Amino acid sequence: MNDLHPAQRYPIPAGPARAEIVVINSRFIADAAPTPDLATAKAFIAATRAAMPDARHHCFAYLIGYGSSVTAGMSDDGEPSGTAGRPMLAVLRGADLGDVTVVVTRYFGGTLLGTGGLVRAYSDAVKAVLAVLPRGERITMHALLVQASYADYAAARRVIEAHAGTISDEEFGAEVCLTVSLPQAHVVACCAALAEVSAGRVIVL
Repeated sequence: MNDLHPAQRYPIPAGPARAEIVVINSRFIADAAPTPDLATAKAFIAATRAAMPDARHHCFAYLIGYGSSVTAGMSDDGEPSGTAGRPMLAVLRGADLGDVTVVVTRYFGGTLLGTGGLVRAYSDAVKAVLAVLPRGERITMHALLVQASYADYAAARRVIEAHAGTISDEEFGAEVCLTVSLPQAHVVACCAALAEVSAGRVIVL
């Protein structure tokens, strides 16, 4: 029961990372972090900007979600249009990651790099931070309430645990009410197994 559909399991950053490159005296500092939602992405961008307020540009790109259900965003932050955010996002899209935000902070070195030079510099900065970014995995979870009689309680727990579920709360009243978190891809099979072991007595809400 450990194989999840790709839509329910996808690679994400396991933590933050930083890398820096220098291109003709301009410093490009790339910061990357896991951002599971848009609010977290915006907060990370704002925090990076606040940490280096004297820099000329804080360009960014993010992917929230994964695959076909993804929210993407980018900004050139004052660089010529299309020279920063778009190439940064292109590198991110090719990295097979979800829930990730990268901010590239530029300290101008006194020499204009030109359109092509900027595209290469911002792309290379993102590649550099992705090379050192720790990777993890996100599994989409689903919350269930399971009501079982005391006679069915032990069997219900075994079924839930066999389907990689975790029980966060138990209430003991006339029946036992379990608050369960279950991988999305295991919900149907788990519900069927609960019905089978209890002859239909266990109720799943």
